[in-house]
Amino acid sequence: MKNILTMAGLLILLYNSACESHKEHNEEAGQFPVTSPLKKDTLTTRNYVCQIHSVQHIELRALEKGYLEKIYVDEGQFIKKGQLMFQIMPRLYQAEMQKAEAEANYAEIEYQNTKKLSENNVVAPNELALAKAKLDKAKAELALAQVHLDFTQIRAPFDGIMDKFHVREGSLLEEGELLTTLSDNHEMWVYFNVPEAEYLDYRSNIKRDSVIEVRLLLANNKFFEYPGKVTAIEADFNNETGNIAFRATFQNPKGLLRHGETGSVIVNSPLNNALLIPQKATFEILAKKYVFIVGEDGVIHSKQISVGAELPHLFEVKSGLSASDKILLEGLRRVKDGDKIIPDFVEPQIAISELKLHAE
Repeated sequence: MKNILTMAGLLILLYNSACESHKEHNEEAGQFPVTSPLKKDTLTTRNYVCQIHSVQHIELRALEKGYLEKIYVDEGQFIKKGQLMFQIMPRLYQAEMQKAEAEANYAEIEYQNTKKLSENNVVAPNELALAKAKLDKAKAELALAQVHLDFTQIRAPFDGIMDKFHVREGSLLEEGELLTTLSDNHEMWVYFNVPEAEYLDYRSNIKRDSVIEVRLLLANNKFFEYPGKVTAIEADFNNETGNIAFRATFQNPKGLLRHGETGSVIVNSPLNNALLIPQKATFEILAKKYVFIVGEDGVIHSKQISVGAELPHLFEVKSGLSASDKILLEGLRRVKDGDKIIPDFVEPQIAISELKLHAE
């Protein structure tokens, strides 16, 4: 008798569970929003980490050895082209130049005397030629002494901003010793690396003579106010990374950008006839993207898709869907493959336009 009551209880429990499961299943298989992919031309945005360089960034070095007698500028100062920056003690080079001047004057006098004698046929033409050669040599040595003396003054080769000093007044300099660096920041070169696949997309989607415009996102997460243009692409790919370097040029009239800064280059590239679906209409299994296709009879089936570009709230579908397909828009977690639903069709334009509103 006890066993009979136990069996009856199990049967009642199983019946109730089945009823609950059937009830839940009927609730899930209700009305759900459905939409279709939207086919349109659009833009995709890609971010690239970048390095910012001055259009001219050079090292200033001592061209002569000697004591650093005077520094006329300061670190971080804006320098004009030709402005005197450093003075190396010139006394030795001044003495050498005075000696060269004296030798040149002596050679000039000797040449003039020999010339008069030659005109009177007192000396042979060869002696006049020898005197002329001595004079030319003396003038060359004088010019060389002048160059060495000029090298004791280091002047700015262009307008720019001084970096830190590597020497101080009184330092004993060797020839070629680093003094400081100078940066011309009126225009900046921004370098970023592009993967091979994305490089091919750029070259195929953009006309040869057109310009790629880019924006610069700075380290404070704010956009630089002036847009830039891609002005150069390196010749070779990096075999280790599979990337190729792009160079964008940005005007920097307010001097905000400095050599060595970092940021992100934002590149918009066109997508022609792109098939777009909301990201929320997809689910992932083992790193693969799927959607629920809704049949004419309302039965849903999962289908794998290939995703291309990723846009805000949207995916570009490379393969797996057509513009005429109907996909489940919401409630993906409440259904399973093979369920039958009541589709509530939402026009693709409306479904996409509402994505940002819901996100906010």
